[in-house]
Amino acid sequence: MIKAVAIAAGAGVVVTAPFIFILGFSGGTDTTTTVADTLDLKQVPTVYQQWIVKAAQTCPQITGPLLAAQIDTESSWNPEAQSPAGAVGLSQFIPSTWAAWGVNGNPSQDGTAVPKDPADAIMTQAKYDCAIAAKMKEDLKAGIVSGDLLSLTLAGYNAGIDAVEQYHGIPPYPETQQYVKDILSKMASYSAPVGNGSEQSAFGAQVVAAAMKWKGTPYSWGGGDTSGPTYGVGEGADTNGFDCSGLVLYAVYQASGGKIALPHSSELQATMGQEVPDPSLMKVGDVIAFQLKAPGDYDHIAIYVGDGDFIEAPKMGEPVRISSLSDPYYANRVKTIRRFG
Repeated sequence: MIKAVAIAAGAGVVVTAPFIFILGFSGGTDTTTTVADTLDLKQVPTVYQQWIVKAAQTCPQITGPLLAAQIDTESSWNPEAQSPAGAVGLSQFIPSTWAAWGVNGNPSQDGTAVPKDPADAIMTQAKYDCAIAAKMKEDLKAGIVSGDLLSLTLAGYNAGIDAVEQYHGIPPYPETQQYVKDILSKMASYSAPVGNGSEQSAFGAQVVAAAMKWKGTPYSWGGGDTSGPTYGVGEGADTNGFDCSGLVLYAVYQASGGKIALPHSSELQATMGQEVPDPSLMKVGDVIAFQLKAPGDYDHIAIYVGDGDFIEAPKMGEPVRISSLSDPYYANRVKTIRRFG
């Protein structure tokens, strides 16, 4: 719950970013502490994935698993959550803090910043956390506080920067101490397992987030463009949705900010981007093209989401879904792996 107003006062939720490590400081000494690095998008509710990925790029001190763990702790992913103290939304902002820090996370949709709007809440959460982390980093170097940057930032968000500075570290408040412990422990559940092709880049995470947004959307042969699902052609003429290559071209286009526009053809997509010659080198967001029907014909294409799974628009009557490379139908098929971005 966000408890204070200004940067020096604190908030009570957040600190995250999408990848790798966080710099920690102890007694002013710069050390590196590895904390959950790669976000497991499959653990994040689909509707929030793209915003977690985007917010996690606000500053180096913010990780995707941390952002997700804090929202879990604050609101259990309920955008209508409200505390007795008046904190509201996914990230539990009180009105005074929101007035000072609220941002419109999705300008293309509206022109206002609303704490119950998930995009606005998540982007504001990251912005505010980055400001707290920057202040804590200064305090560590000046010897005002001691501890690791991650825990101090969380404590500052919950109890306020003034309290962290007053006690020269995490304040002796049971709520704040438990808050920090809860977030740190939950980060593991939002972190992708190391290995098994679960590594990802910022671009790869955005490709997956864009595709996962449409999980459950109907298959439509010829459907899908750079803006989203469309009515297809032939047997897909009456269905608004995606076919396999339509989903891939949409996701790559969105992740690249419109810089990569792929053709609506699995056969052509299978020849583009950078080839990944060894499946063991596959990363989250890579594109997998399969030869399902005839030798030499890459007639199906999908997006790797990590841990041996991929998201696909399979065929008429079956919606966009998560499938496994271990499924006998896919396991022994000839395939090529392509990387974009």
